[in-house]
Amino acid sequence: MKGAAVLDRDTARTYAEWFRALADPTRVQILNLLAEAGTPMAVGEIVEQVSVGQSTVSAHLKVLADTGFVLVEPQGTARLYRVNEKCVSCFPSAADVVMGRGVRSFGEEAR
Repeated sequence: MKGAAVLDRDTARTYAEWFRALADPTRVQILNLLAEAGTPMAVGEIVEQVSVGQSTVSAHLKVLADTGFVLVEPQGTARLYRVNEKCVSCFPSAADVVMGRGVRSFGEEAR
């Protein structure tokens, strides 16, 4: 198709990271739990809800934090996790862009 715009490489890389981060059902569960909770949660609280070990939850949280889906808040010796609303609100447009349904801008503040 002549004249079709190709998605720029940096945006494509960001979207691929987002889709990869959500390709695991446990990460989807964790993100959903944090979204439903509406308040920051400690790893132990998340472990109680998703029925996997603490090291597994911590590894999944790292992936979600690295891609920007969750934010980490140090509190004393604990780390609290919460949904990054800016990133999550941009995610649906990623699917639209990939499928050629138009570009909605997103900034680096989403990461």
